[in-house]
Amino acid sequence: MPADQPRRLARGMSLRSAVAVNMIDMIGVGPFITLPLIIAAMGGPQAMLGWVLGAMFAMCDGLIWAEFGAAFPGPGGSYRYLSEAFGSRRWGKLFSFLFVWQLSFSAPLSIASGCIGLAMYATFFFPGLDHAWLASGEQINLPWLGALNVGFSLSGVTLVAVATCLAALWMAYRKVSQAGTVSQYLWVVVIGTVTWVIFASLSHFDPHMAFEFQENAFTPSKNFFLGLGSAMLIATYDYWGYYNVGFLGGEIKQPERNIPRAIVISIGLVSILYIVMNVGVIGVLPWQSLSSGTAHNSIISVMMEQIYGRWAGSLVTILIMVVAFASVFSLLLGYSRVPYAAAIDGNYFKSFGKLHPRGNFPYVSMLWLGGVAALCCFFSLTEVIAALVVIRISLQFLLQAIGLIVLRVRRPDLPRPFKMWGYPVPAVLAIIGFVYVVFARTGSLVQLRYAAALLASGLVLFLLRWWIHRRRVVRDGLGGKRHGDIDL
Repeated sequence: MPADQPRRLARGMSLRSAVAVNMIDMIGVGPFITLPLIIAAMGGPQAMLGWVLGAMFAMCDGLIWAEFGAAFPGPGGSYRYLSEAFGSRRWGKLFSFLFVWQLSFSAPLSIASGCIGLAMYATFFFPGLDHAWLASGEQINLPWLGALNVGFSLSGVTLVAVATCLAALWMAYRKVSQAGTVSQYLWVVVIGTVTWVIFASLSHFDPHMAFEFQENAFTPSKNFFLGLGSAMLIATYDYWGYYNVGFLGGEIKQPERNIPRAIVISIGLVSILYIVMNVGVIGVLPWQSLSSGTAHNSIISVMMEQIYGRWAGSLVTILIMVVAFASVFSLLLGYSRVPYAAAIDGNYFKSFGKLHPRGNFPYVSMLWLGGVAALCCFFSLTEVIAALVVIRISLQFLLQAIGLIVLRVRRPDLPRPFKMWGYPVPAVLAIIGFVYVVFARTGSLVQLRYAAALLASGLVLFLLRWWIHRRRVVRDGLGGKRHGDIDL
């Protein structure tokens, strides 16, 4: 390769690897740890409605990603999609910068959630890990935004979560072709674990226990719709990951075909696995017992121990911890490509555009995400999930769904190897679903303040970078560098 030719990411990931990366990202530890949360949100097995609606909205949004990914199969995912949809010189430049800015913090939250979930399952072997050694909270009052509550805790679970994050960073710190091979092996563990859990639960299934609805469980009321909003927020978190191939678009073979296929296949398979597995679990364990005690931390382990004995509980705990680790690995792999894509476009900090001299992967971006994720492990799982979902929906998913419609209007003749089925219905349904999840919950203002703080700080940074760029243009026009000029 000529010395003056910039190195590019290599397309070394097949459809099989792409589906594997998506599925291990989607499954992760979410469905194994969040069932008690979703049951508590609606107060009974009617919470399964959240899973079904979550699957529908995941497919609607997945079709948005599929159309964008096939049309713009480069690295960066939403960064590139927002830029193309709203115009790379005006609003698109602002929106894409804000996306990368929020991702620099929301992606570590997503990674940390997998690490915390893994550590919570470790309490099946070592119950003392759950004991908090230190807990603290601070309230920060911001103008116009109100109070932001920031709390953290230190326990054995925290240390295990941080160690998990660092181990995943070490494994992802290599060539993508090697990482794709690792993904396929981890996929086998993921599917094997879920299949075993489904078989065990269905073979001991009690329909009366699974469908023991309380009186007026489905009666429309304010509490019902608020509970459904909370349940869908958790389900949204659990289904997320189907878009990971969009971030890896610059490294996937035949991306125009394989990106849409990987998205649709992974959503379809995971939706079936999720719904069957969760209905099966509440057909073995009474749903009233899922929100307290050991079952709250390691529900699947408790169920398997009840069915087969201690050996099964121990084995499935190990497998779930491997699944959680696989998800963290997949997240690091995909998200690290986004700041890299923005940096080489000149719309983010230059250091994030550096590639590893031997492995040819964006190592600065990966180190940043891994480091911030390790810090996020000091927060509780519930706080991490709520903040992650609201921030991501507010500053990415809503803009992207609107952007698809805008792009259809602005550039009707744009080559689209894949077109959304039933356009624009899925895009409109996705927008409605996202708005409902963000607002239809008790205490929704808390996470909206986090999103607003990120938006405000991102706007300030964007305007500052624009001002510095304008100074540079004036300086270069006058000739020579002046003392005090900043070179980003």
